[in-house]
Amino acid sequence: MDFVVYSKSGCPYCSKVEQVLKLAEQKHVVYKLDVDYDRAEFYEKFGVGSTFPQVLVNGKILGGCSDTVQFLKEHKLV
Repeated sequence: MDFVVYSKSGCPYCSKVEQVLKLAEQKHVVYKLDVDYDRAEFYEKFGVGSTFPQVLVNGKILGGCSDTVQFLKEHKLV
């Protein structure tokens, strides 16, 4: 599975989801706010008011940190 994480600096949930994906040995790419994209692009993709992080799996929006951990557990990846 391919995971994409839209993250921002200083976000504890962003750090946690990155750690969980590493521990689960899942292939993932991390994009950082104000480095790889801006807030307008983030809201255009995920909707105004969306929180960080936002995670995609195989191109489909999975959700945030809790959603990602739950997905990994359900698929017995952690």
